[in-house]
Amino acid sequence: MSLYKRNNSANWWVKVSVAGCKPIRQSTGTADQQKAAEYEAKLINDLWQQKRLGVKKRYIWEEAVIRYIEETSHKSSHVSDIHHFRWLHPHLANKYLDEINRGLLDSVTAIRQKSGVTNATVNRCMQVVSRVLRRAAFEWEWLERAPKVRSLPEPQKRIRWLSLEEANRLLEELPPHLEAMARFSLATGLRQSNVYNLLWSQIDLARHQAWIYADQAKGGKAIAVPLSSEAIEVLRGELFKHDTHVFTYRDKPVTHVKGRAWRKALERAGITNFRWHDLRHTWASWHVQNGTPLYVLQQLGGWQSLDMVQKYAHLSSEHLAPYVERVSGLKIDGVPEICTKQAQQA
Repeated sequence: MSLYKRNNSANWWVKVSVAGCKPIRQSTGTADQQKAAEYEAKLINDLWQQKRLGVKKRYIWEEAVIRYIEETSHKSSHVSDIHHFRWLHPHLANKYLDEINRGLLDSVTAIRQKSGVTNATVNRCMQVVSRVLRRAAFEWEWLERAPKVRSLPEPQKRIRWLSLEEANRLLEELPPHLEAMARFSLATGLRQSNVYNLLWSQIDLARHQAWIYADQAKGGKAIAVPLSSEAIEVLRGELFKHDTHVFTYRDKPVTHVKGRAWRKALERAGITNFRWHDLRHTWASWHVQNGTPLYVLQQLGGWQSLDMVQKYAHLSSEHLAPYVERVSGLKIDGVPEICTKQAQQA
């Protein structure tokens, strides 16, 4: 028998080899020796069928995860994906991909939900599973079809943005290096990582232009960033402080902005429930309130679709104003004529 224990693991491991096939070493997923032996026999049978009968190879969840991580290591979601995979491992380990069906996924969703996290967190976790299975089906041809992953309802959150007065209070309380970054964020709407990773090689002060490379953008596409006079003023204040990076602290590039200095500045300014990313929401909200069309805002913010900026639409009704006046003259004794006719018809 090729069953063995490894690294003080409670579960049995198996090493099997069929002539002409690469040896396989993997956990059986059980501490029961009899069940482990049954798992080994099934694995040997599957390998023999693949080799002798030409049966298509069946892949397990771990194999798909490893390949997915290798292919997506460049993505901004890489770290959070690995976090989700770690949680998913006990529930999907050693499962063949064709065994991961809607019923199993619903049970995993229920377990994740009972762990006390929000529906949004559950959905992000299960979306990772969906992406892996879809790749396995449509790109790698490891599956005939990918099961649909059910999403839980998520409450619509209010967009958090600052008034001009609140923004000025916050800027006054921030230390100089964070104030410069916050001012630049409010002037450009750039995401946090795009601001603190910004290089002088991405800036053209003469043309009032900056750009975000495709591998730095969340959507994977390069973004052209027109610079306002406010943004240019901020950049000129950072000139000659560092050879490569625009924003620095004590002669070193800034690597994060969520520390104590940020939290204390919010406290002193009397601002609650506010994240750095909400500076981007503030920038977008100010644009909409001052008449910037949504399709223009989409391009300025580098959003992939117009649907992603619809959440700001309620902040402006100026485009509806011309239509309001169309019935303003249709009045009888102070009541719009159109309303009188509707009442009569009813």
